[in-house]
Amino acid sequence: MEESRYHRQLLLPEIGEEGQRLLRSARVLLVGVGGLGSPIALYLTGLGIGKLGLVDDDVVSITNLHRQVLYGTAEVGLPKAQQAVERLRDLNPEVELVGHAERFTAENARELVLQYDMVVDGCDNFATRYLIDDTCRALGKPYVYGAVRGFEGQASVFHAGASPRSYRDLFPDEAGMLAMPHPGRAIVGMTPAVVGSVMAQQVAELVCHFGHPLTGRLWTIDLRTLESHLFDF
Repeated sequence: MEESRYHRQLLLPEIGEEGQRLLRSARVLLVGVGGLGSPIALYLTGLGIGKLGLVDDDVVSITNLHRQVLYGTAEVGLPKAQQAVERLRDLNPEVELVGHAERFTAENARELVLQYDMVVDGCDNFATRYLIDDTCRALGKPYVYGAVRGFEGQASVFHAGASPRSYRDLFPDEAGMLAMPHPGRAIVGMTPAVVGSVMAQQVAELVCHFGHPLTGRLWTIDLRTLESHLFDF
């Protein structure tokens, strides 16, 4: 079954049999299974990641469905972590899926991250990002970052590569960031779809050791103009 399931990506020299073996042994923690988390989870599960942990304490809302493509109308009011596991298990039963129906907090962050090889950021608030950053730095785990607003998005990779950078390097003013208003709830589903796909690609590159991961670089895109930029930091 595995050869048939992954046949098309096994044809890629960047992945091949060795890359698929690396994917099968990889353990990834996804914090937040909402707008960004949905495409990330779907594509990592499709890739054949060995173990995927899903952290989310929220329930499915009708206002989520235009962008949170893991869920359907019948699941409104049900826990996201549990519903995500069921949906993803149907997509690929070969992946070990672990639902963590809890919030990522200072009390559980270390215990959660220790179980995985890297952390992917599907959350929507600055406080959680600083906590992910600090925990990954302390434990030496790569952190795949992404954020979206309206038609705009960005992504980067922290704590990986020859000269690791951190979220705090990019946004050093924690007090100022936490004092900022929420970026808002106005968004189209295509924005997290594009950015989440780029983030899943970053995981594939880190695990399979190909390409040029966004270590020390920030990628941005505006879907209204399709302008995309890379910034070193």
